[in-house]
Amino acid sequence: MRVDLFDFDLPDDLIAQRPIEPRDRARLLDVAPDGLHDRTVRDLPGLLRRGDLLVFNDTKVIPARLRGTRRGSGARPDIAVEALLIRDLGTRHWQAFARPGKRLRRGDLLVFDGLAATVAERRDDGSVVLAFDRGGADFLAALETTGIVPLPPYIRGGTADARDRADYQTMFARRDGSVAAPTAGLHFTPGLVAALDAAGIASTGVTLHVGAGTFQPVRVDDTDGHVMHAEWGEVPPEAADAIAATRAAGGRVVSIGTTALRLLETVARAHDGAVPAWTGETDIFIVPGFRFRAVDLLLTNFHLPRSTLFMLVSAFAGLERMKEAYAHAVRERYRFYSYGDCCLLRR
Repeated sequence: MRVDLFDFDLPDDLIAQRPIEPRDRARLLDVAPDGLHDRTVRDLPGLLRRGDLLVFNDTKVIPARLRGTRRGSGARPDIAVEALLIRDLGTRHWQAFARPGKRLRRGDLLVFDGLAATVAERRDDGSVVLAFDRGGADFLAALETTGIVPLPPYIRGGTADARDRADYQTMFARRDGSVAAPTAGLHFTPGLVAALDAAGIASTGVTLHVGAGTFQPVRVDDTDGHVMHAEWGEVPPEAADAIAATRAAGGRVVSIGTTALRLLETVARAHDGAVPAWTGETDIFIVPGFRFRAVDLLLTNFHLPRSTLFMLVSAFAGLERMKEAYAHAVRERYRFYSYGDCCLLRR
């Protein structure tokens, strides 16, 4: 499909720079069969049904942005470098985007305060593979003190501060590995979860470690030419059991965010609509025409023009319907993107 079909006018001042406090006071646009309704996230228990199942992404954002120095040798001087870790390759190796990438060579030593790494490989997509001086828990502990929260560039130019350490993390975060937050989950508070539970709406967790695809713009004219980066995910047995039980009882599966949806639909596509326990990687790219088999409702933030996420929600709820909803959101000055408001969509 033509990428320009997914364009729309978005004033810069509608891109939220900080989240609403408390989180569940954010606005919610209910995209319902009978029209568009302006609500808040706190209304969610009344918008769902007893027996529905919420599926959250329990990934945890790591401080994946590193700033340091490439140590020179011979006639090559030291230079400042920045690296964004995007994928754990195991055995102390991480795929990363680095600046200035063209000046890095295999074997270069990069020093980031409490961490050091050697450039092990340069890849055709412009990324590099970094071999760090430690791994496992030692690496994550050093990253906590050395790294910076990897805010998207649309939020204060990507410049994070101490407040973002908490703001850019959901209450469900427990498994280290993402370079971007599953932002629909940012709207939830313990009080809201308790209200949902009291209304007979259950919840479960899956993991998708959000990677570089969140940051990468679509630079082609046709969606067929865009390549998604692979991301690691897991549907644990307890989540698979909860989904199966919900379906058997006639309940609906409600994905909290596009990351959980991408994982569930990846698994369902490979298992004839079923969602068994599963671990692996997905590079699924969802555009209109995609056949959804796992998710019935989607709670998601408002996304940017021409983005893969706006393409996904257009596939889920219909392109014209989403253009209508987004035009309403712009008129009513909803807040967009990671720290912004959200909408509830039906398949």
